[in-house]
Amino acid sequence: MQLALFQPDIPQNTGTILRLCACLDVTAHIIEPAGFPVSDRHFRRAGMDYLDQVTIMRHDSWPEFERWRNNGGYRLILFTTKGTSSYLDYRYGRADILLFGRESAGVPDEVASAADARLVIPIMPNLRSLNVAMAAAMALGEASRQLGSKTKEAAS
Repeated sequence: MQLALFQPDIPQNTGTILRLCACLDVTAHIIEPAGFPVSDRHFRRAGMDYLDQVTIMRHDSWPEFERWRNNGGYRLILFTTKGTSSYLDYRYGRADILLFGRESAGVPDEVASAADARLVIPIMPNLRSLNVAMAAAMALGEASRQLGSKTKEAAS
């Protein structure tokens, strides 16, 4: 299981998601261009000292990421407000990459059409969307539950 961010534009969210990936031992992909430099202080503060504990793969562009993904045989699972199936009803696999779009614009049609599945996290109809870091945590949590977590259980 891996997680990818398409052209993220809010450094605090990206830092929070990378911290999540570190804690769950999930490789994170950043598909450039990002809307901020990785030296951004907000990015560093949100990621804290966890940024040294996460595997981050950066891809210079969408086409470069797609070549890498197709060569590896990975399924692409897009989380989008335009999804037709609930993320709770989907059967995740170990070769899945969970993709999240830009906070300000989601993903373009080209990216959405390349996805093997387009999933939605159901929310109240009069609300627009969840924060991307919160959505990533929910998605990784469900996928990990289905696949069995490989991280150690928290001490009780």
